[in-house]
Amino acid sequence: MPRSIQDILDHADELAARFEDYEPDPTDERPVEEYLLERAALARARSERQIIDAVTSARAKNVPWTRIGELLGTSAQAAQQRYSNVITTS
Repeated sequence: MPRSIQDILDHADELAARFEDYEPDPTDERPVEEYLLERAALARARSERQIIDAVTSARAKNVPWTRIGELLGTSAQAAQQRYSNVITTS
């Protein structure tokens, strides 16, 4: 839906006013430790997703579970138990 330049400028002015008038609520604040823990948990989830994608790709190229386990620092059996049910196959 096309908007005029004036519509865009008016909206920008509205957003700027809302930003300038914003008063943070003390309950919005949280300890740094909670923030850091949340960031670490998100990083771990992203890393796990990357591992799943890599294992899926490796299995699609017939990389044996023994080698996958070695690369993950675990046994072939542990790697297979952990990832065989979650990898996507095409």
